[in-house]
Amino acid sequence: MEPVAASERQLAALFLDMVAAERGGAANTLEAYSRDLDDLAGHLATRNRTILSATTADLRGYLVALADRGFAAASMARRLSAIRQLYRFLFAEGHRNDDPAAIIEGPKRGRPLPKVLSVAEVDRLIAAARQAVDAQKATGLARLRALRLMCLLELLYGTGLRVSELITLPASAARRDDDMLIVRGKGGKERLVPLNDAAKSAMREYRAALARWNHDRDPASQSKWLFASSEGGHLTRQHAARELKELAVAAGLFPEQVSPHVLRHAFASHLLHNGADLRVVQTLLGHADISTTQIYAHVLDARLKSLVRDLHPLGEQ
Repeated sequence: MEPVAASERQLAALFLDMVAAERGGAANTLEAYSRDLDDLAGHLATRNRTILSATTADLRGYLVALADRGFAAASMARRLSAIRQLYRFLFAEGHRNDDPAAIIEGPKRGRPLPKVLSVAEVDRLIAAARQAVDAQKATGLARLRALRLMCLLELLYGTGLRVSELITLPASAARRDDDMLIVRGKGGKERLVPLNDAAKSAMREYRAALARWNHDRDPASQSKWLFASSEGGHLTRQHAARELKELAVAAGLFPEQVSPHVLRHAFASHLLHNGADLRVVQTLLGHADISTTQIYAHVLDARLKSLVRDLHPLGEQ
């Protein structure tokens, strides 16, 4: 890939500053945009073009090149989204007098339905997690880890949190017996999430065991994270996912069936199946746009049909 000119980097930096300041872009989002724009600039450089001189045909050619490189439709759509936002910004700021990306259509792609666990399968996971806790009668490290996993599971299924939101919960989240949890989600936005009794109980039990463990070894070692790691930070997403897959095997499920995101899907799907309003689920999940929540609309099909059949005056005729 050709090196990106300094002016190109400066324009990209200005754009990323705007995304961070005005839209609250998270660090992962900014890094992804930066990589995408570097890749675009490198492609354009091989054709003696720059971000400032690129035409609509050049940008379409880049999408064709991505397809030739084996990019999936979803990945190409994400790249195109970054490109559109960049050129909208350059046009608005007067760096260009046109927007070459405005008329480009994204790749056609079907939206896959989320993997969903049944209530019975979630019950099996919870039973396996409780069995692991009960199997560790001593107050040792094995019991502490079993309680941590129990807490992870109950919170994921009981609140629908993203795993990134879950692992960065502060230790103070479990020190109160509140019925609501304050969660900092995407873009730094905060929302309130209700806690059920099972989640609160799992948090209390885990925190009590963690406090005893710390006191027996180093009373001064108090992590600011609820799910602290032995390295001093918080538990990683990869570690949480790995422990859930091991739990799936213990519960007699296939490990590929279970992940933090699958439990988030189960939370939303089971709520909708039992009559929750789509807008309520949108709020609980922290979705900015209800169209994101509507991926779960397939769960409502059978329920809506039965409601019309059972409640409409002409339903039985």
